[in-house]
Order: sequence, then C-alpha cells, then structure tokens
Amino acid sequence: MKYEIKITEKAEKDIRGIYNYIAMELLAPETAANLLNKLEKSISELDYMPSRFRKYGSELWQSRGLRIMPVDNFAVLYIPDKPAKTVTIIRVMYAGRDIEKQLDSMPIA
Repeated sequence: MKYEIKITEKAEKDIRGIYNYIAMELLAPETAANLLNKLEKSISELDYMPSRFRKYGSELWQSRGLRIMPVDNFAVLYIPDKPAKTVTIIRVMYAGRDIEKQLDSMPIA
C-alpha cells in the first residue's frame, strides 16, 4: 500500500537552500538541478516501504520513529506513520553537518 508523502516547511526550505547554495554560491546550476531531481525522486520513492532505511540513532528521535535516508552527500530525515499511511519529511541536510545539533533545535511534535 502506498504512503502519502508530506514535506514540512522546514524541509522545503532545506531543499531550496541546498539548490541555491550549489547553483549560486558554487556556480554549478546543472549540478544543483541534478541533485534536486535526485532528492525529489528519492523522496517520492518513500511512498513504498518507507521503513527500509535505518532509524536515527538518538533515542529521543528514535522513539518518534525518525529514519534517515542517504542521498549522495545529503540526509533526508523523515518519520513514517504506518497507521495513517503517511511519510513526513522533516529535514534535508548535508550529511557532514552536525545533524544532532540541528535536530535539537527543532520542536518534537
């Protein structure tokens, strides 16, 4: 059964920021477009078997069901909800960042 994909405002902002950084700061618009397409495709594929990626290591977030999907050098952080058949994308960020610190600044809802 397919899951509905929901992308939070914060995750949308993350994706726009990644694209803008690569396209404008690194002056690589083609690379930015290719990465954007890859991120969008990977996220859309979470509609089937979203639990196939590992749970995030931090206990606080692990108990919420947070999972992490690698896409090149980036991490898509999401929470699947099996009863509701939804997948909520909460953050998309460079995997080299301090993910724990970024998550600590987010409210746990």
